[in-house]
Amino acid sequence: MSVTHRWALPVARRLGSGVLVLWGAATVSFLVLHLVPGDVVDTVLGPSTAATPELRKRIRADYGLGDPLPVQYLRQLAGLLTGDLGRSYQQGLPVGDVLAGQIGPTVELALAATVLALLIAFVAAVATAGRGRAARAVASGLELLAVSVPSYWLGILALTFLSYRLRLLPAAGDQGPAALVLPALTLALPIGGVLARVVRQELDEALARPFALTARARGASERTVLLRHTLRHAALPVATLSGWVVGSLLGGAVLTETVFARPGLGRVLVTAVTSKDIPVVTALVLLSAAAFVVVNLLVDLAYLVIDPRLRTEGAGV
Repeated sequence: MSVTHRWALPVARRLGSGVLVLWGAATVSFLVLHLVPGDVVDTVLGPSTAATPELRKRIRADYGLGDPLPVQYLRQLAGLLTGDLGRSYQQGLPVGDVLAGQIGPTVELALAATVLALLIAFVAAVATAGRGRAARAVASGLELLAVSVPSYWLGILALTFLSYRLRLLPAAGDQGPAALVLPALTLALPIGGVLARVVRQELDEALARPFALTARARGASERTVLLRHTLRHAALPVATLSGWVVGSLLGGAVLTETVFARPGLGRVLVTAVTSKDIPVVTALVLLSAAAFVVVNLLVDLAYLVIDPRLRTEGAGV
């Protein structure tokens, strides 16, 4: 098998499974939202209670809400295949326009939280890998605390001490980098705690392997062995957990954006679900599924970069 095929197979496999994931996400979201009690017409009408039966009937006809569910489902799939996400029942705008103004703050928050989580994980793991029990016990206790405390509670604590009492950082909004620090840290701490434990375990195992012993025998210091010879091994489990990281970021963004009153897709999702705005919810579910598929595709390619053995195994077959 050629090296080119080694790169092409993961891409083809992920793209094929990605299509199935997106179809499944669209189907599940459609079924769940139609099983939730409530009338979509009320969402279209808004808070008005003076709607006549004729008006409600016309709305059902305009949006195709009176059609059988299979017909609505196929119409939705046909629209998605052509790139038409529909119109928001609540806002009356194209779904693309509704999401366009909110995706930026969420991506900004997710990227900042990812960088912080990786920084926390690798610094904590490198500082304690191969150390005595006391240092490991303290680090493990702090990581367990970060993982166990709910993100909304971390946000409330951060607001109370760092914003309201010490007045070091803004409490809400998305104006400037300073307003990003608290929500990003709140979102990053639980993720960083999990990754730190995984990275430390991998580093400890790598430090006991023959290649590390050989490096020490050649005169390399313990710090050199750790940073130059074993740190690469810790990247593989982190890449494996990237799908979980994406899910944690998307799920945590809902609570974090609410606690810190930030704009973003999380708050849009909460509003759309509570108001049964089916096109918006479907688009957000598909966006999350697409992000998951893309990340897993990048992970497959990252394996080939991180571990050279995957590029050479079977290259001559």
